[in-house]
Amino acid sequence: MAYVDGFIVPVSKKKLKTYLAMAKKSGKVWKDHGALEFHETVADDVSMGKWTSFPRSVKQKPGETVIFSWIVYKSRTHRDAVLKKVMKDPRLAAMMDKKNIPFDGKRMIYGGFKVAVSM
Repeated sequence: MAYVDGFIVPVSKKKLKTYLAMAKKSGKVWKDHGALEFHETVADDVSMGKWTSFPRSVKQKPGETVIFSWIVYKSRTHRDAVLKKVMKDPRLAAMMDKKNIPFDGKRMIYGGFKVAVSM
């Protein structure tokens, strides 16, 4: 059964174009190392919930949007092998300069998930 890494990230709307350019380059790195799918989506119909919501989950600030992303792999073992290669790829390292990264990594939510239902 497939395995998915999921991410929720707050991004300044002023830095959205930069973030998406970085995401496009990152997606190429992941795909080059074997990821099956790479998706980055920008909040469109997402409101601030009273108790929980995508914006609340990342402590969204004024002028920010929420990115919901996921990467698909064959299995957890496949994900671990792909991730090992990705983390050594110099193309990714060049984009991860903490001074220039276009999002607040401290408010990013991420994790790995076993696919339970797929249709």
